[in-house]
Amino acid sequence: MDLILWRHAEAEDGLPDHERALTAHGRLQARRVAEWLQHSLQGPCRVIVSPARRTRSTAEAFTQEFETVPEVGVGATPAQILQAAGWPDAALPTVVVGHQPSLGQTAALLLSGKADDWSVRKGALWWLSRRDRRGSSQVVLRAVLNPELI
Repeated sequence: MDLILWRHAEAEDGLPDHERALTAHGRLQARRVAEWLQHSLQGPCRVIVSPARRTRSTAEAFTQEFETVPEVGVGATPAQILQAAGWPDAALPTVVVGHQPSLGQTAALLLSGKADDWSVRKGALWWLSRRDRRGSSQVVLRAVLNPELI
């Protein structure tokens, strides 16, 4: 299974938190990463998104076909994110558009076995894969992408 953890792009300050829009820079970040994803993903994928406006706007740069899933919203736990994504057995690659610190904790859990507070920059993504090798399951880090590097 491929799991892509994509943090929402830069958003405006303000309240209510769940209604914060992307800044002009954030829209550019989202477009850059979306174009890279469109080129890099081979075939269909599933996209699940936090209910927050900034995550929906980030996902819309990539596709209009996404699921809004409260379990990946602000304050989600790594267990909630992994369950919502169908990790480790989902048939399709899954893109999760969410928030910090949840995404960093999820990446840390999969790569180190402990849900530490790893940093995922605004607009960045971490692409992880699960594979079986010699009878054991492994998590492979395929890419870490910062939108400013595209």
